[in-house]
Amino acid sequence: MSAPLPEPLPQPLPVTPSLRLDGRRAIVTGAGRGIGLGCAAAFAAAGAEVTLVARSSAEIEAAAAQIGPNARAVTLDVSDIASVRAFFASHEPFHILVNNAGTNRPMAMWDVEEAEFDAVLDLNLKAAFFVAQACARRMIETQTSGSLIHISSQMGHVGGPERSLYCASKWGLEGMSKAMALDLARHGIRSNTLCPTFIETALTRPYFEDEAFLASVLAKIQLGRLGQVSDLMGAALFLASDASALMTGTHMIIDGGWTAA
Repeated sequence: MSAPLPEPLPQPLPVTPSLRLDGRRAIVTGAGRGIGLGCAAAFAAAGAEVTLVARSSAEIEAAAAQIGPNARAVTLDVSDIASVRAFFASHEPFHILVNNAGTNRPMAMWDVEEAEFDAVLDLNLKAAFFVAQACARRMIETQTSGSLIHISSQMGHVGGPERSLYCASKWGLEGMSKAMALDLARHGIRSNTLCPTFIETALTRPYFEDEAFLASVLAKIQLGRLGQVSDLMGAALFLASDASALMTGTHMIIDGGWTAA
């Protein structure tokens, strides 16, 4: 008769990674309102020290005051590359960057002039590149690991009418983030994109007063409603935290099913 099998030893339970950001420094561009402000508030609530950046002093100072004592305001034009480089070089390294500053000029492609092209691509792509570069250089110099989060769009994965400039910038941002992830992985720095659908903010709300436009948008959002800033805050916190420690060079699409159809 064979000997009884030994009782299996209990296996240690895996530990759920924390979504807390205590002791980490985060910087969010375009943080005076909308998505940027929401990301900054989420990070501060999770324990991070958050630097809010925008061109408008009054707006960004009011936003930081609204968040509380672990938020500070910095007036900076992210399209001024020399100023961006000087800022990051003169500050402690950040662990988290949200590349959020951006713009849009909806129009048919045949109406686009060079000025509109430059306005959208220079802010959405060129400025985003050099902000990420300056942040990453300081992180590498100080051996600081962390997470770069670029606010892209569902329009970085599909096309849209009157969105040729915006799509060009966001598709470019997607490729930029993937390539940065490959360069930065050896330094413990991750790079990902967050890709929302149409989000209702003070800036976008006037567009939705056009009933035909609103109907066309809701017809493609399978969950049947516009996105809210709060719909992105948890995703941004995930990308910033240890919960996404193995995630780099990819994207999170928060679009209510737009790109699934």
